Amino acid sequence: MSKLFSPVTIRGETMKNRLMVSPMCQYSAEGMDGLPTSWHMVHLGSRAIGGAGIVMFEATAVTPEGRITPKDLGIWTDEHIPAYAKIAAFIAEHGAVPAIQLAHAGRKASHDVPWVGGKTLDSSEGGWEVAAPSAQAYDDASPTPNQLSIDDIQSTVDAFAAAARRAVEANIKIIELHFAHGYLVCEFLSPLSNQRSDMYGGSFENRMRFPLQIIEAVRREIPDSMPLFVRISSTEYMEQGWSIEDSVLFSTELKRSGVDLVDCSSGGNSASQKMSAFPGYQVPFAEKIRAGADIKTGAVGLITDPQQAEDILQNEQADVILMGRELLRNPYWPLFAEQTLDGHQAEWQDQYARAAPRL
Repeated sequence: MSKLFSPVTIRGETMKNRLMVSPMCQYSAEGMDGLPTSWHMVHLGSRAIGGAGIVMFEATAVTPEGRITPKDLGIWTDEHIPAYAKIAAFIAEHGAVPAIQLAHAGRKASHDVPWVGGKTLDSSEGGWEVAAPSAQAYDDASPTPNQLSIDDIQSTVDAFAAAARRAVEANIKIIELHFAHGYLVCEFLSPLSNQRSDMYGGSFENRMRFPLQIIEAVRREIPDSMPLFVRISSTEYMEQGWSIEDSVLFSTELKRSGVDLVDCSSGGNSASQKMSAFPGYQVPFAEKIRAGADIKTGAVGLITDPQQAEDILQNEQADVILMGRELLRNPYWPLFAEQTLDGHQAEWQDQYARAAPRL
């Protein structure tokens, strides 16, 4: 059996394989209420039927102001729970482990959906005021955010914890915290976007305080048996900015605080970043963090070939593989990949078995 299609156990959850559907925003929530819809049922359900081991809800806002767009998913009230529970049950019924990414967009909130341009929205267009660690805009086209007060920070910690409790009540089995891509927590971590002079700014230890408080609060709300993942930007590709060395140190603290796996992405916190994307371009980050912090990692980013994914695992560069766009193109990629790597007939759902390629 290939390593990609061998089971993996993290805390109390065993996944049938090491392939995870990366959280991909669909900007398709119902109305302005952040509720998942039939679109999410089909989108996520198809990936479960397609054979992935973990199927993750996209970045899901812990407060209304934490959405990237008004069409983002949210889980800020108990009224959200039944809609998530229905989809999570379908994912589990078809052999995958349901997961969710909890998020707050910070200064990158209040935008229109990407396919109509993604511009910043004002209040007359359904937008809202945005907040960040410091009153520093993302770029010249973005509004200056309000600086979060100490009370605001604590309220946000509480919102993450409450969202985690709701996820547990919806029978979601894995939580990932979104600390990457220039959203709120990433903004606190970076010395470029965090210009605070209080206990949440300045030193590396102070800039880690907010995310570590979130983790502590979330772990209190979820069962000890529940895996907790964190997505980080391993580097922000900027001089004097957050670096891979920072990520190794931070990941050491994440493990000490009860995080089980670091999902190793990169960039997104500066409009001036200079990066080059190529197949597997973020895999070295997963490898360095895995070795340096002695923590499980997920590799993500232009991983499209079965042997490429298998080699990453065999070379001990990561423990799981996250795939995004390739699974948008083909939800059944895992079934084809399993047959390619292991040389046996993959287990297609009965309803689709007539379409399975035969050896």
